[in-house]
Formats: sequence, structure tokens, C-alpha cells
Amino acid sequence: MDKNPLVYNYSIGKRKPYDYDYGNRQGNKSVGCPFCDVAHLENIYDKKGDMIWLKNKYPTLQDTDQTILIESSDHQGDVSTYTREENEELMAFALKCFQKMNNSGKYESVLWYKNFGPKSDGSLTHPHMQIVGLYHKDGYQDIEAGNFTGFEVGKSGDVEMNLSAYPVQGYQEVNILTHHNQDLNIWADLIQKGTQYVRSVLSHGVDSYNLFFYPINDGQGTCCKIIPRFYASPYFVGYKISQVDDSNTLKWEAKRLHGFVNGGILL
Repeated sequence: MDKNPLVYNYSIGKRKPYDYDYGNRQGNKSVGCPFCDVAHLENIYDKKGDMIWLKNKYPTLQDTDQTILIESSDHQGDVSTYTREENEELMAFALKCFQKMNNSGKYESVLWYKNFGPKSDGSLTHPHMQIVGLYHKDGYQDIEAGNFTGFEVGKSGDVEMNLSAYPVQGYQEVNILTHHNQDLNIWADLIQKGTQYVRSVLSHGVDSYNLFFYPINDGQGTCCKIIPRFYASPYFVGYKISQVDDSNTLKWEAKRLHGFVNGGILL
């Protein structure tokens, strides 16, 4: 049991802008997209081209340091639709920002993730990631090395791709690992291919996913986990029990994913 849950500040949350239709969700839907209004952004930490890393204007979680990484000036952009070069630059820039926070010594742990689509718990369509420092909580306490292993899709140099045999939430989770933060362009390419696969092929295409990034090998490497988002299983919601497809299905899915990405990226 998590005896130290993150505390959501409702008074701030109800002022947040949002543009996904969540029915009776609290928030401000009347304002324009704040990430398109670049001239009025404040507390910017770093920039590269269209990419902007800045302090979150609506820090809804207590005892945290919440930051936003705006990925692009394209309001409808996504990892799956950027050019290959744009996505490679994004992943390198985001990793640099994450490492700056993670290596600062100010936090017990730092979380880096991305929401996409209405089932991902995102509030704004404009493409962005979140990098959040937790002052007094280990955000990885329930994550194990086994969550990053599974049915091999392929390897290239320092990078490998697999379908998780021990998922965090369930069913088909795609892992892309760079063990020593090398071959970052290949790593970024496979993340992009993985999101394209999830959006267009897996279960005939899904409309939502999350990216979660985990430091591995004592911080020398990084795993990106792509989790397609469906309505969560009651076993996970009520009991924290994840589910996974049977091994024959996962082997078939790994083979299908290998065929999808194998354009000279994987051996």
C-alpha cells in the first residue's frame, strides 16, 4: 500500500486550462491554448528551436517541483507525426532536461512522462511532456527491473526493444531501452515507431497512450515504456493487479512489431 500518496491541490486544479472533453471535469475550458501563446510564457529554463522547458504554471501536486516541456509549435503535433529529425532532437533535449533535474540532488526522485489522447489523463492537446521532481517520495519504489524485460522485438547496438512480459499496468507495453544512453537517435527512432504502431496497428489503433521514462543501470541508461491507454481493468483499479496477454499472443505481437519497425533500425 502506498502510505505516501501524492496530494492534489484542488483549488489550483480547477483553474487549469484544458481542451479534452471530460464531461464534468473541473477546469477552465474558456481560455486559449497557453502553449501556443509563446510570447507570454514565463519561468523558462531552457529552449531549443520550438522546444521550451519551463516551470508548470499550475503546480497541482504538493511537495513537488512540476515542469513542462513543450515539444513543438504545432498544436496538433505528436511523437508519432514529427519528422524523424524533429523527434530525435526532442528526445535528446528532453533527456538533457531530465538529467539536469535528476542530477541536481534536490529531489528524492524525478519522473518524466508524456500524456497523449483523452484516456491518458492529459488536459491539453498541445504536445508536451512533464518532468516532475518529488521532494520526499521515491516514484520508482514499485517498479522493478523485470518490468523492462519481455519478448524481444530486436536489438541494435546499445538499444533494444521488447514487449513487456511483466507490465506495470497491463496487456501490451512496449519497452525501448538504451543501456548506456548511447545510440540516442536509434532509441528515439524506435520510440517514434512504437507510438506509430500503437496508434495505427495495435488493437486496430488506439487513441491514447502514455510514455514513461525510467533511469536504468544506476542512471547510465534510460528505458522508455509505451503504455497504450484503454479503460483500465477493474483488477488494476481495485486490486493493483496488472494483466498481460498470453505468451503466444505476445510472441506474435513482437513478431508483428518487428516487421513494422524493421526498416534498417533493428538487426
